[in-house]
Formats: sequence, C-alpha cells, structure tokens
Amino acid sequence: MVSASHNAAAALESIHDRIAVAALAAGRRPSDVGLTAVSKQQPWQAIEPVLEAGQRVFGENRVQEASTRWSSQTRPGLELRLIGPLQTNKVRAALDLFDVIETLDRERLAEQLALEMRRGGRTPRFYVQVNTGEEPQKAGVAPAAADAFIARCRNEYGLAVEGLMCIPPELEPPGPHFALLAKIAARNGLDRLSMGMSADFEIAVRHGATSVRVGSALFGPRIPR
Repeated sequence: MVSASHNAAAALESIHDRIAVAALAAGRRPSDVGLTAVSKQQPWQAIEPVLEAGQRVFGENRVQEASTRWSSQTRPGLELRLIGPLQTNKVRAALDLFDVIETLDRERLAEQLALEMRRGGRTPRFYVQVNTGEEPQKAGVAPAAADAFIARCRNEYGLAVEGLMCIPPELEPPGPHFALLAKIAARNGLDRLSMGMSADFEIAVRHGATSVRVGSALFGPRIPR
C-alpha cells in the first residue's frame, strides 16, 4: 500500500529542485544529473503518479519482479536500470528487459553477459559496481581490482562499460566513498557515476554523480500490508 496523502508530483519536483541546488553549488549544470526512480517493491498505484508527473528512468533490484511490473504497455519511452545484483541464470532475461545494468561486478557475470549478447541478445550499457567500503556482505569489485576488471570487461568481453556505481557503507560518511569512485572513473576514462540515494544524493551530486537513485524520498514510506 501507499499513503493516500503522498503527493508524487510534488515530491518529484522537490527532488529535482534539490538536485539543481546541489549541482549549482558544485559549479555544475543541473541537467548533467539524472534521476533514477527506485521503483523496487513499490505497488503500481505508487509508480503511476510518478510516471504521470514526467519521470522516465526507473531502477529495479530484481529481474523477476521488474518483469512482472514493466510490460510492453508500461515500458515505451522509459529507461529501465537494474540496480540490484544479477545472477548468471537471469542474464538472458535481464538483457531482454533492461537498458542499463549497473551491477556488473565479477568475471563470471561478464563472461555470461558477453555470451548471451553474442547469441543475439540486446546490448545494454553497463556500470561496474565498486565495493568502495570493501564490505564482505556487499557485492562489487574491490577498488584495487577495479582498473583491471574494467579493462577485461572492455577488451576481453566487449562490454560497453560507461560508468561506475557504488553503495557506501551505511554507517560511514558517504563523501569519501563518492570521491574514491570518481577517482577510479577518471583514471579509466569514464564520466558516468551512479551514486547517492535518498539520504545522501545531494552529497553525491557535489562529488560528481551523473545519476542518483532515489526511492523513499520520491515514493514516500510504504505502508506495511
């Protein structure tokens, strides 16, 4: 369920305003920062008003959940991003559904993606996920291994890596992690950075984010069933 008092259009406008303020404060153009609406686990009645308010980029965590939500009727004109872990047995379905896969994080996945693409699958853009905090429970390439992994994805597997993604540790200031991701991107010739969520997207914008992933600040808190 979703709160009947939540105004999706007003929330969307507010987030765009906050992005603009943060971008201008950092000497950037607001138009250089995109918003990914994190629609995972949201009911359609929460998503539809955000669509009607003009949002066109949505992020999903799971392939199966996304495939039940985004049909051929709801998909046209939208960009779908996978922002959750991708299992190798879901690669074919992910290629059919997503325009961007932000969680490329291991050799086996890169190999499977390349294989399915050679079989005639769609060719989405890719972001390499970097585990900036080197947390054992979290997906992502270690910062020290990122350069070599990016090179292999490009040169050995022919994947169109266009940027990097990270999720900083929950209990640490996010700024240093965003700065680290930007540094890795710069030395690899990448200018796309997916970083920042509802609680810290303005900090991410100041550190160079080109897309921020916002869920609760946009859709409001979900009411338990």
